[in-house]
Amino acid sequence: MFQYKCLNPIARIGLNNFTDLYQATDDIEQADGILVRSANMLDMEFSDKLLAIARAGAGVNNIPVDRCAEKGIVVFNTPGANANGVKEMVLAAMLLASRDIVGGIEWVRKNAGDPDIAKLTEKSKKKFAGTEIMGKKLGVIGLGAIGVRVANAARGLGMEVFGYDPYLSVEAAWALSRDVRHVTDVNEIYSKCDIITIHVPALDSTKGMLNAEAIGKMKKGVIIINLARDILCNETDVLAGINAGKIRAYVSDFPNPTVAGHDGCIVIPHLGASTEESEDNCAVAAVNELMNYLENGNILNSVNYPRCDLGICTKPRIGIFHRNVANMISKYTQTIGDAGCNISDMTNKSKGEVAYTLIDLDSDVNPEVVEKLKKIDGVHRVRIVREKMG
Repeated sequence: MFQYKCLNPIARIGLNNFTDLYQATDDIEQADGILVRSANMLDMEFSDKLLAIARAGAGVNNIPVDRCAEKGIVVFNTPGANANGVKEMVLAAMLLASRDIVGGIEWVRKNAGDPDIAKLTEKSKKKFAGTEIMGKKLGVIGLGAIGVRVANAARGLGMEVFGYDPYLSVEAAWALSRDVRHVTDVNEIYSKCDIITIHVPALDSTKGMLNAEAIGKMKKGVIIINLARDILCNETDVLAGINAGKIRAYVSDFPNPTVAGHDGCIVIPHLGASTEESEDNCAVAAVNELMNYLENGNILNSVNYPRCDLGICTKPRIGIFHRNVANMISKYTQTIGDAGCNISDMTNKSKGEVAYTLIDLDSDVNPEVVEKLKKIDGVHRVRIVREKMG
């Protein structure tokens, strides 16, 4: 029996996927797996029983990913599960910024009591007139699950689309419209595009990447859309760009004292992925990832360990978390062989400084072998996935 703990409300459609092998618990110390959305886990201490954390969403800046890696705790996320919801919000952001829809609605609200509002509208509407997005140049920085959808949708709206991603995956490349112009220098997007939308993870290398230097290379009247993470933009520099007339509008999904209520800023209350469909999709994906790992040892969509899939577990199986250094596999095979156990199948994958090895055996798992594996220098954790089958 596996136990799981939800730190945030998780959509019932996802939780319903748990089988009779799973039981919810209120005691986090007894949890084999944790499901989370936005709860802050950075200062949490984790029990030795905890095997995995599944984030029902893409961002994991609320989880101590590196510390989990050192303890052999797999951190999952659900990339793409909320991509359509964010894509639709980006399209809305482009329209809101290109045509002063928000200002127009507020004007109507303020003048709602005027009996001549219809006539007054015809005289006043020009100040809210904007531009169409058809024919405009859109720059998409980051061509992951969301960026690809935004780029393809924008092409369908008649926009000329430039995409930048130095780490473009094969899967994303296949999904990307052939009409999207893939550029290798982000400065080309800065200099040519009327609208720029950013869809990259929040890393040390991307923090504040849209700053005064980048803004200085942009076209006068550029629209910047940031529905990814607020720290990707140096918002003090953005406000300076607005005040100088360089930036026409800045759309953010992250209210904070810097941009909230500032002229030229359209600030949305973090609604990008907040749709019923996105929350359902994320919950289903997170639960399925957690179940696959707990039952089979397989890792899909982890942010701190490599993708590793040995299929459905039909034999005794061991999972080993370790540092990505030489000769680890030979030490495992020798230890197992010396105990008279035969390896029927094995896979090993690495990701940066860590690696993960799955081993299927033809015989029951020997506890003494497991203890010897744990003592090998560089091993973070050894987990018996299945001890006996049948």
